Amino acid sequence: MPLKYIKIESDRRGVCRLTLNRPELHNAFNDEFILELIHALQDLKKDKEVRLLVVTGEGKSFCAGADLNWMKRMKDYSDEENYQDSVRLSNLFEELNSMAIPVIAQVNGATLGGGTGLVASCDYVISSSEAKFGFTEVGLGLVPAVISPYVMAKIGESYARAYFLSGERFSADEALKMQLVHKVVKSDDLSGATDKIIERFLSAGPGAQVEAKTLIKGVFARMTKGEEAVKEYTCRTIARVRTTAEGQEGMSALLEKRKPSWSIKGEDS
Repeated sequence: MPLKYIKIESDRRGVCRLTLNRPELHNAFNDEFILELIHALQDLKKDKEVRLLVVTGEGKSFCAGADLNWMKRMKDYSDEENYQDSVRLSNLFEELNSMAIPVIAQVNGATLGGGTGLVASCDYVISSSEAKFGFTEVGLGLVPAVISPYVMAKIGESYARAYFLSGERFSADEALKMQLVHKVVKSDDLSGATDKIIERFLSAGPGAQVEAKTLIKGVFARMTKGEEAVKEYTCRTIARVRTTAEGQEGMSALLEKRKPSWSIKGEDS
C-alpha cells in the first residue's frame, strides 16, 4: 500500500529515514496518519537490516501535533470511541519509544503538542536553532495527557509544571536546557551535523546498542525493588554480554588495534 503521510528511505548502512510528509498542515497528524505511522514502525521492527532510525519532518515544521479538524470531530464520538482513539495515539508513542534500535529525531522546525511526544520518544534529539517547541494544549482547553509519560521522563516534574500549565512556547536552546533536546545547531548545519551523529551511532556495536536500551529500562524498572535487585540485574547483564560474539569481537579489535567488524558497514553510504 502506498504511503500517504510519510516517506521512508533506507541506505546500505542500515540507516532508515522516516519523514513526516504532510507539510501543508505542518505535519499535523490525524487518525489515518497515526495508523500509518504505527504500521510503519511495526514493519521496521521486523526488518533486521535496519540499524538506526532517523525521524524528521518535511517542510518548515517537524510536527504541529494533532490536526485540529480531526480533534473537533471527536465531539461527536461516544466516550468509548474517544477513549479508543486516545489509545491509538498512545500506541504510536509507545511503538516509537520501544524501538530496539537507536532512534534519532532531526527537528527541522516547529514542534508542538503531540509533536513533542514524538521527540521525547526518541533516544537522541538534534534540533535546528530556529525550531520552536511548546506543550500548547492548555491554550486549546486541553491537556498533554497522552504524551506526558514520555515527555516527563525527559524534562522532569519542574519543567512539566512550568510549561504544561502555561502553554508557553520555547526555543531550541531552552529545550536543550530542559533535556528535551541533546544538541542544537544552525539550520544550515542540521543535515551535516545529523550525518556526524549517525556515524557516531554506527561506530557502536548494534547488538550492544539494543542491550543498552534494554539495560536502561531494566535498571529503572528495578529501582523501587532495592539495590540488590539492581545489582543482580546489572551484573548478570554484563556477565552475559561480554561473552557474546559481538562483545568478544569488540574487545579483540581494541587489543589488535583494528576496527571491529560492524564499523566497516558504517564507513560509507
